[in-house]
Amino acid sequence: MALPPPTSVRRVTVLGAGTIGASWAAYFLSRGLDVVAWDPAPDGEAKVRAFVGRAWPALRDLGLAPGADQGRLRFSSDARAAVAEAAFVQESGPENEATKIALFCSLDDALGDDTVLASSTSGLLMSRLQAGRRGRERYVLGHPFNPPHLVPLVEVLGGAETDPQAVDWAVAFYNAIGKKAIKLTREVPGHVANRMQAALYREAAHLVASGVASAADVDTAIAYGPGLRWALLGPHLIAHLAGGGGGIRHFLDHIGPALEAWWADLGTPKLTPDVIDRIAASVEREAAGRSIENLEGERDRLLIALLRMLAAERGRGG
Repeated sequence: MALPPPTSVRRVTVLGAGTIGASWAAYFLSRGLDVVAWDPAPDGEAKVRAFVGRAWPALRDLGLAPGADQGRLRFSSDARAAVAEAAFVQESGPENEATKIALFCSLDDALGDDTVLASSTSGLLMSRLQAGRRGRERYVLGHPFNPPHLVPLVEVLGGAETDPQAVDWAVAFYNAIGKKAIKLTREVPGHVANRMQAALYREAAHLVASGVASAADVDTAIAYGPGLRWALLGPHLIAHLAGGGGGIRHFLDHIGPALEAWWADLGTPKLTPDVIDRIAASVEREAAGRSIENLEGERDRLLIALLRMLAAERGRGG
């Protein structure tokens, strides 16, 4: 399989321009790429342009690539036409297997012979999405973390019929435009980061539902405790440091029994109406009347400050 060098990509297509797709479009534009966006919604173009406009100050604050320009966004009303000249396609349609498969079927004769298509799906399996498709060897998972224009992580994985070269190409492409791509070696529902989030949220829900602590205190325990370390290092390296001079082996040998006891005691909550009511009431007290828009703004301001600090510190260290 012959693919162009990842660094040679100049035009990408975004299929599905909702919250995730529009965020991807903004990011690609900020990296100096030409972007063609498609969305079936009647107001799709207006919404994606509005999102890019709102995101642009934050992207400018983080640093735009040479040639970055909102004017390099073009909207197409035809998905087939949108992918015709793209070297890379980022699909971010609804999280529905049948919907995605129908879209991919419609692209069979339009997708270029050297075009890589990545799906932003957060939990669907690429092996099922690519089955029967022309060019299926170039279908990959390219799952971002929300919001994609700010959070660097992208999880990359091929399906059963994906050529490994396409996976490596996608990893190289994402990294070349400033993302932090990881490569999964086996399909699993939810991939890596969402599974870890789900594991943590299971216990967060249990602690609130069982009356151990309020949602605000559970959130504070993470945001001002391990969450600070997780922004710098992952759980394995943190455990490695916790082992002192003996590293991870010492940690697992000596703390392992306590960990296993805690694992055995972790909750397995069921999201019954009563549990949902308890958690929602506690979260609503924590939000204290702040709107979703206000909370998103606060999140994004803090994300930008954190990303700038990390970039500066790691640049100084390098």
